[in-house]
Amino acid sequence: MKKFDGYKAGVNLGGWISQFRQAKKEHFDSFITEEDIKQIASWGMDHVRLPIDYMVLEDDDKPFEYKEEGFSYIDQCISWCEKYKLNIILDLHRAPGYAFHSLNENKLFDDQFLQERYIRLWQAFAKRYINYGNNVVFELLNEIVEPNSDRWNKLSRQAIEGIRQIDKERLIIIGGNNYNSVDTLYELDKMEDNNLIYTFHFYQPHIFTHQKASWEELLKDLEFEVTYPSDQKLYEAYLAKSEEFKRRYSYAKKTDKDYLRSLLQPALNFAKERNVTLYCGEYGVIDHAPMESNLKWHEDLSDLLIEYGIGRAVWTYKLMSFPLVNKDSIVRNNKLIEIVSRK
Repeated sequence: MKKFDGYKAGVNLGGWISQFRQAKKEHFDSFITEEDIKQIASWGMDHVRLPIDYMVLEDDDKPFEYKEEGFSYIDQCISWCEKYKLNIILDLHRAPGYAFHSLNENKLFDDQFLQERYIRLWQAFAKRYINYGNNVVFELLNEIVEPNSDRWNKLSRQAIEGIRQIDKERLIIIGGNNYNSVDTLYELDKMEDNNLIYTFHFYQPHIFTHQKASWEELLKDLEFEVTYPSDQKLYEAYLAKSEEFKRRYSYAKKTDKDYLRSLLQPALNFAKERNVTLYCGEYGVIDHAPMESNLKWHEDLSDLLIEYGIGRAVWTYKLMSFPLVNKDSIVRNNKLIEIVSRK
């Protein structure tokens, strides 16, 4: 297996060419610049994860016709990363017919033509970046949500085979079902490919990391502040919530570092059983959470991931409700930067 070095501490570039409010050149040219990449490198980080929405690269009414302007943003980011000695993960955050945040509209797993577009897009990546080494890694698709993993196993295998027709050794990242849950990694098929990395996302406990999130119906009007670590009093407030709330958001009498360790265990077991490398592609805390708790959660999780040798990329660099910096790229909290940059 090619080594997955240089991916110990990184940051996501969410909101740039993925999950953008408006697909305007002005936004693409200004949201992330060379100075941002320089700043990330100055923190001591070793990589970035670049979320990419397919619409930047291909229009639905012109399938298989790839937009050079869209790819130029990826090329530029790779070039900046090379200059400042950062590695980069190219994460397909949204694919033709699939978006993790719009599940009712998803058709990818039902439509063979959309699947062909998805595979061919990855082959376009493979051809374009064939001459790059371990400094460029592919991530197949962000946060699958399916009734089970059967259809994702089939499609991911086809995508990997499509990439391997062109690039035999590219490091490829694959995640499990249910938003890259640690609990679904074991559902992934075993594949005879030594250059696969297995990813999970970690936002637990969700009631803490996403408190008062405007897009979460049951959390947006949460009437109490969730702190970390927490105690019995906070747990009692949680127990007073509705059955639907408790079914959707698990919580413990005591949430602390040991609790986080227990939640990571399924991923650790999976990696040991299959002798594979793990990567935490997203983790973070919403800006509504109290800063003291935010820092402590990041400190504890970073400690654990470093202890287990798991690389990580915090969500996210700028804005998007989970910011390290503001709209002008000014650091929000220096202590937070210090914690998420540790290796």
